[in-house]
Amino acid sequence: MLQGVLSRAPATDAAAAGTAATKAKRAPESPDDEDNDGEEVRAARGKRQQLLGPAGSSVAADGPETRGLRLLSLLLRCAEAVAMDQLTEARELLPEIAELSSPFGSSPERVAAYFGDALCARVLSSYLGAYSPLSSLRPLAAAQSRRVAGAFQAYNALSPLVKFSHFTANQAILQALDGEDRLHVIDLDIMQGLQWPGLFHILASRPRKPRSLRITGLGASLDVLEATGRRLADFAASLGLPFEFQPIEGKIGHVADAASLLGQRHHHQQHQQQDEATVVHWMHHCLYDVTGSDVGTVRLLRSLRPKLITIVEQDLGHKGDFLGRFVEALHYYSALFDALGDGAGAGGAAEQESAAERHAVERQLLGAEIRNIVAVGGPKRTGEVRVERWGDELRRAGFRPVSLAGSPATQARLLLGMYPWKGYTLAEEDTCLKLGWKDLSLLTASAWEPADAAAVPASGHGSQET
Repeated sequence: MLQGVLSRAPATDAAAAGTAATKAKRAPESPDDEDNDGEEVRAARGKRQQLLGPAGSSVAADGPETRGLRLLSLLLRCAEAVAMDQLTEARELLPEIAELSSPFGSSPERVAAYFGDALCARVLSSYLGAYSPLSSLRPLAAAQSRRVAGAFQAYNALSPLVKFSHFTANQAILQALDGEDRLHVIDLDIMQGLQWPGLFHILASRPRKPRSLRITGLGASLDVLEATGRRLADFAASLGLPFEFQPIEGKIGHVADAASLLGQRHHHQQHQQQDEATVVHWMHHCLYDVTGSDVGTVRLLRSLRPKLITIVEQDLGHKGDFLGRFVEALHYYSALFDALGDGAGAGGAAEQESAAERHAVERQLLGAEIRNIVAVGGPKRTGEVRVERWGDELRRAGFRPVSLAGSPATQARLLLGMYPWKGYTLAEEDTCLKLGWKDLSLLTASAWEPADAAAVPASGHGSQET
């Protein structure tokens, strides 16, 4: 695996790789970032030469480790050439990457196949001079949405990452809603709604069931949203829970005001009677842009005044220069592919079926994320200023962190104990929970509440743009 190759490199080389990733996170947030890659390119070239040695371009691909080193060398050289706008050199490296890699092979071969595909798309777009901003990527078609939904279900079976996101957020929500009997959950990217049946089960088992339970789900396709709503309604009815679902086709940053999320009747009720507790949930990913406008999202969260916001973020930077972003993504997804390979191999007689599920996850989810990170570029990568650290932004918007120690942390540990393979780690950092693979953090879960009533001004009453 590429992550293993990196971990077996000398300490100075591993530190150099980490430095490159750190530089990516700290890069200036100017729209011209990608036009000022010179220093980063030189640093990456030195790191590649240290990591691979003078024979980095002539390693024989006759064994798993040397094959992994060769793939790592080719990927870094190709990314460096792209960053320096040496497209002919980058194009000449792509056939060998394709020859040595395979989406059905070992961990290094699989991850290299998707990074190679993304680099190929990046080179093509560079020749054409066409850079599609992430914010204008077309919504998923219904058929693709179904494939992505199936891949998420397989991901949920193969890895604890999806369950960690669901369990941790649900426990934080339950703690915040203790004693409340009118509940409203706003899911900023509900997809298939896999998270909420677990919450329904716990609410139904309480001595006093909620008098009302509403979910507002946002997404790209109204048809998919309505199908999700029907499934959740059927499940709630089977548990005897009152339930209402409101679908909103679109992105949270483009929603006009809080009333659109609350519904006019409920919006009036919220301000007059204050008897409905609202929570907001957001599970980040790189499949597509969810917010549309980060500035609009912050403004809406401030005006919405939810009792709690739960966020699960990938520990992966999305800004900075191309080469730094590439190096960081290569580390991150090498760890993910390694973890999936380990998990899929634990199936015994069902190993072949697990491998097919793993392929669906890597192709529909992880490969698509890699392509979005690597292939989309240029000065107009996002089309607007994006939030890099949502915790800092929520603090400025008048929210404070809520500790996830206690029940959320306990549930997360129990979850990891349910899996037969080793390698996943759980750490409490400040008020957050971090789930990682070996020595690399993959996901961070956090929860936020209004610092006080005055710190979260109502919409149109002095709220400050960020």
